[in-house]
Amino acid sequence: MSIPTLAFIGGGNMASALIGGLIKAGLPADYLLVVEPFEAQRDRLQQAFGVQPMAYGSATLIGADIVVWAVKPQSFAEAARDCGAFVGGALHVSVMAGIRSSTIAQAAGAKRIVRAMPNTPALIGRGITGLYAQPSVAGHERQAVKRLLAPAGQLLWVEREELLDAVTALSGSGPAYVFYVLEAMMQAGVEMGLAEADARRLAQATFDGAAALAAQSPLPLGELRAQVTSRGGTTHAAIMALDEAQVAAAFVRALHAAQRRAVEMGDQLGSAA
Repeated sequence: MSIPTLAFIGGGNMASALIGGLIKAGLPADYLLVVEPFEAQRDRLQQAFGVQPMAYGSATLIGADIVVWAVKPQSFAEAARDCGAFVGGALHVSVMAGIRSSTIAQAAGAKRIVRAMPNTPALIGRGITGLYAQPSVAGHERQAVKRLLAPAGQLLWVEREELLDAVTALSGSGPAYVFYVLEAMMQAGVEMGLAEADARRLAQATFDGAAALAAQSPLPLGELRAQVTSRGGTTHAAIMALDEAQVAAAFVRALHAAQRRAVEMGDQLGSAA
């Protein structure tokens, strides 16, 4: 099997995580092209992975089989003007939030596009990425994308592109919700007399263990929660307080707000590209 040449447009955290995973898996650095405008980041990429990043797009990109768009969404239009003329024939993979396939097709001349919505745990190989492939993407190209994104963690394909807005709201933004709750748990622990380091360790280990238990158990989440919640006990008192404050309903509203914002970003960024 021939080794595809990959071009990363943008060399920030997510691109670095993917490049590092590919290098670790045995892909030679010679098969990786990177366009990164910031000199300090180019130096970091070169030192870490042995790649030779470019400051600007050039005809070198014409040889890329797969182009990975990994710039900030607000920078896509500028990046496409710089690189778009060289990459029209490649398979395009976007890890940018809010930039729709139609926008990428128009701005970069792309005809085969896969959109991916990773989350920040991908930086340590523990993320989950939602994926949508245009019908024009062949089966072997989907497999190539799976190999590309494997270092980031789990993958989940969706059948309609608009579902990526829900993926963005649930898992793309999701780590921030976890950190939000962890901060609150830590605060409570400190207020009750625990040292800050101990409160953080207890909160983080509880999240990690509960998530692992949920992943391994066939039981519904509500039943797992009920197993911890003896009526009249400490957990029951906490759940009652949460229910009285309508915390679950507030979380649902929050995710709908995130989804609406994802739709708005797609509209705004599409008109700007």
